[in-house]
Amino acid sequence: MFVLQLGLIGLCVALLPLSYVWVKADDNKFRKLVWLTTFLTLDLIMFGGFTRLTDSGLGCPDWPGCYGTSSPFIAHAAITAAHQAMPSGPVSMVKAWIEMLHRYFAMAIGVLIIAQVVIAWTARWKRRPLHVSPWWPTGILLLICVQGAFGAWTVTMKLQPVIVTLHLLLGLALLGALGWLAARQTPIPVHEPAAARWLPAAVFGLALLVVQIALGGWVSTNYAVLACTDFPLCNGQWVPPMNFEHGFHLWRALGMTGDGEVISQDALVAIHWTHRTFAVVVVLYMLWLALKLRRFESLRTPANGVLLLIVIQFLTGLSNIVLQWPLPIAVAHNGGAAILILLLVMLNFRLSSSRPGRALLPARDVVSA
Repeated sequence: MFVLQLGLIGLCVALLPLSYVWVKADDNKFRKLVWLTTFLTLDLIMFGGFTRLTDSGLGCPDWPGCYGTSSPFIAHAAITAAHQAMPSGPVSMVKAWIEMLHRYFAMAIGVLIIAQVVIAWTARWKRRPLHVSPWWPTGILLLICVQGAFGAWTVTMKLQPVIVTLHLLLGLALLGALGWLAARQTPIPVHEPAAARWLPAAVFGLALLVVQIALGGWVSTNYAVLACTDFPLCNGQWVPPMNFEHGFHLWRALGMTGDGEVISQDALVAIHWTHRTFAVVVVLYMLWLALKLRRFESLRTPANGVLLLIVIQFLTGLSNIVLQWPLPIAVAHNGGAAILILLLVMLNFRLSSSRPGRALLPARDVVSA
């Protein structure tokens, strides 16, 4: 019964953006829906970072509900008892609400993607041009189902770092897939075939960024942000004592080594130092790539966005160390990484579409205003 209640809550949350798309005066409601879903997915990723950074991931230690109910209101007695038994533990009423709001939001995103699937297949059956295969939103729906499974394992496996990191990466993959679909629905302002030769460089840049975000997720999920408390040195040294074997042993419990012992400070330093060092490579490459790509009119806006976000990421990352990991800056750092993924996806799409014979037609509406 409570699963049905959860579904209804997710549907009710999704009705607001769906209503906005329906009443908005736009010639292409499918495009509007895709862009809105992309924006809300970015918000969901940032809220997921907020959930993790406030230690609310186990605010409701079961899944998909909260102590077998659909709301912390109903589970009030169980939450209060757990908090009284362990006041410094992971369960409190505030943390339970943060966790459940994250789940409600995720379910609403699922409803919006289901709506995309229905529209796309309806357009195929009625032979209305949508300029995108219905298998694309269907694949995105499958991806969010996998993402939901990892969300469940995040809770049931007690925030195991590799599961939480994969949950983050799948969320970014979902954002990238939605961004690609949104770009597919938006005509490119100028077709510049000369830009296509930069596609391999942009693909490589996206790969570098994904690796760096994975390293950042590993830092966050292992709570290694403050393993180095100074900059540019790490604990007063360029190369401090580190334990890479324990730091990068993937299958282990939070705060433990693969052998079941408490993880050492040297292992946490290895995690932090690797992320920090690889960031230098990524920043330099991204700056070079963005400066090259901004010479093309069709790429100038996303390339400028990359330049801006690289600076912001550097400043927020440095502030996390110097200011001892303040919550707003930590959330902003997570959000900046997600926006960078979206910008790199847009750049790769436009470069791919710049190749001869790949000019895109404006997408036409499938749902009348």
